[in-house]
Amino acid sequence: MNNTDLNPSGEPQAGDDPTPSRTGLSRRTQIIAATSAVGLAAIAGTGYAILAGPGSDPAPMVYANAGTIVAGQTFDRPIEIAADNVTLQRVTIRTGGTAAIRIRPGVSGATITDTDIHCTDSNTDGIVPGDYAATRVTVQGCRRSFVQSTAAPATIVDSEQNGEAYSPDVPGGVAVAPTPSGLGPEDPLPSPTRTPTTTPPTPLSYWPGPTTTGVPIGTVLTSSGSLDVRQDGQVITNLNIVGCVTVRANNVVIRKSRITCNSPTFSIRVYDTAVNLLVEDVEINGTGRNSTSVCCGNYTLRRANVYNMVDGPRIGTKTTIVDSWIHDLSRVPNSHNDALQTTGGSNMLVKHNRLEPYKASTNDPHNACIMIGSTTADAVRNLTFEDNYCNGGNYSIGVRDDLVASNIVIRNNKFGRNYRFGVIARPNQTGVLWDRATNVWFDNGLPVVR
Repeated sequence: MNNTDLNPSGEPQAGDDPTPSRTGLSRRTQIIAATSAVGLAAIAGTGYAILAGPGSDPAPMVYANAGTIVAGQTFDRPIEIAADNVTLQRVTIRTGGTAAIRIRPGVSGATITDTDIHCTDSNTDGIVPGDYAATRVTVQGCRRSFVQSTAAPATIVDSEQNGEAYSPDVPGGVAVAPTPSGLGPEDPLPSPTRTPTTTPPTPLSYWPGPTTTGVPIGTVLTSSGSLDVRQDGQVITNLNIVGCVTVRANNVVIRKSRITCNSPTFSIRVYDTAVNLLVEDVEINGTGRNSTSVCCGNYTLRRANVYNMVDGPRIGTKTTIVDSWIHDLSRVPNSHNDALQTTGGSNMLVKHNRLEPYKASTNDPHNACIMIGSTTADAVRNLTFEDNYCNGGNYSIGVRDDLVASNIVIRNNKFGRNYRFGVIARPNQTGVLWDRATNVWFDNGLPVVR
């Protein structure tokens, strides 16, 4: 799982930065200089200069923990991103100094969404020097709004500078960044440039499919009826199960088996008292009437071929779904077919799966690759959805309006175009991180514009 560090209080995240400021003094020196005004006790233990010495830039808020998410905060000083994969969501910054947001050299994966930047000094830059993704960012009154370099390109989408749509070809647009030591207002403006952000399309064979999921070719199966598993540690393998499976024990393994279940409920039911179920190299056929392939938590599904049912797996607490192919769902009256669905829980991983609710034979996109809501629990927490191929759905990623979310991360996925309304519903829902830079179209590798 990706356990990001949500820091709504905006407290500093790391130790003192010893690099010199534009005054020639280190931040540690500035802290000492400031103690006569605020008292040593007021700043002891923070590791950062909250106040700067006379004539220096405003001391920045530094984020140095990888994966930190900062949401819904207002700052009257700059922000410095000093670790990989830091995210700013719905942040307002009003500041002067060298730059409102600075990405330290060597840092990658910074994501800035739905953020307002107001430079209080005409010599202040907006975001520098590169290697970030900015989506729906508005910049006002800055010398240069968005800065990047050939070595550290930026992705800027649906953003504005001084009330106009972003363009690299007008003053304040993207420019080649100066070196990190030369970001002051005395530096000349480089010529505008733009670096292409297209990434090569990934072949569909990269994701799981008929030759890499289900029962391995050549496996000999023994016929079986429905199973009610009550023995801890039991290993079930090489079975052709015509019926359904109920798991009431811990640490059960179901491997190299075919399950053909015509129940209107679940092909595999994991009771609340059972933990650590492993299902791998399994084919699950819902015979056109099965409600859900696996329900509802405390399991790992790996290299599974799931099809011919209303919904694929339900995702609950401590669920991992990897390297699986979920496809050809069965439309029944009043159904809302989802390849995956969660209605609450925590610590869930969905990675490197091929999710295809779209049924080509009837041109039916069904409902979603994954539906996310908190209707049976108080919230959805710590869900990572990454490196998946997703095609279909009313919205491919269905985010319910009643979702209570914390640390839902959606990144590095490829999307097909067989949806009905769009790729993601409510990407700005609190607690949801939609990584605009890495969620791209399957056919051309460009960032998805929902």
